[in-house]
Amino acid sequence: MTEKVSLEPDWVSPPGETVAAILNELGVGLTEFASRVRRSAEEVDCLLHGETVIGEELAERLAEVLGSSASFWKKRDQCYRRDLQRLTERASSPDAVAWLSELPLKDMKKLGWIRADGEKARAAVACMQFFGVAGVIDWRRTYAEPIRTPAFRSSAAFASNPGAVAAWLRQGEILASEIDCNQWDPTKFREELYELRAMTREEDPDKFVPELIRRCAACGVAVVVLRAPGGCRASGAARFLVPARPMILLSGRHLTDDHFWFTFYHEAGHLLLHGHTIVFVDTLPGDDGLSGKEEEQANQFASDLLIPQEHQAELLRLTADKIAVMRFARKIGVSRGIVVGQLQYRKVIPLNYLNRLKYRFRWSDD
Repeated sequence: MTEKVSLEPDWVSPPGETVAAILNELGVGLTEFASRVRRSAEEVDCLLHGETVIGEELAERLAEVLGSSASFWKKRDQCYRRDLQRLTERASSPDAVAWLSELPLKDMKKLGWIRADGEKARAAVACMQFFGVAGVIDWRRTYAEPIRTPAFRSSAAFASNPGAVAAWLRQGEILASEIDCNQWDPTKFREELYELRAMTREEDPDKFVPELIRRCAACGVAVVVLRAPGGCRASGAARFLVPARPMILLSGRHLTDDHFWFTFYHEAGHLLLHGHTIVFVDTLPGDDGLSGKEEEQANQFASDLLIPQEHQAELLRLTADKIAVMRFARKIGVSRGIVVGQLQYRKVIPLNYLNRLKYRFRWSDD
């Protein structure tokens, strides 16, 4: 018996995606494009997000500025409207509307990950487009079910809210795909990790984060620093988007230098030690995270790179002496906060000692 297969696509792509791709190839900015098509910046923004119907006049201007024909742009828009209607019908189902309660919808809107008004069906459509899925069943198979399995290294505290974790991971994937990376070179990346230790002494994230992204991209690793939505307590994640395209995703949780850098090196350890078949979503050691061999290996990898083996005996002889800690940090070339964090992690000093030596960060929109 022959199975009937639907040839309808499972995605909805607005004409604006084609516009953006062509503009990128041509090296034309949005301001110049708006001038050429005689539209305001707000109107161009609506076009890019599929909120503007392409009529005859706009189609002709797009053809003149971007190429192809007016009929192409009108047909492109008509196909989008048809697919959008199909997706909207799915999104109007009770299951799809109920699905929204599993997602951090308010934060997804606030952080600019989706655009949706108050109608639940439209919000469901926006979320399906965001995740690139055909419906709720597809989303559960692609995101929710894997997050609940041991393949995802996560804490019990946030594994119970897979929607928030999934949204954070998905936005990280989107941003990682926009980073221009060289070919994945694990040997070069391992060498670069040692050199990056000096960057931990920089106090300003606006200075060290772009440099961290640039230097890791040169080794083939896409690094994304992305604020997590409510319900996602992850500190970091590591995965291969494809077998040769690794990503490190950092939430900046706790906003101190020791947490930030330990998480970065921990996720780097996953990439180098554990291959491309597992997605790791992590909290920090002692933060109610699930333990396992891979987690212990990544913790040790991070500790050994931040405090090299030849200095660890001296580390363990330190006390809660502020001057001694600062001198040791300067000697081995890392931030004093990292030394404090390692002393706390190894229970040499209590968790409430010397925290003033840590650099504290803040999100620019706080």
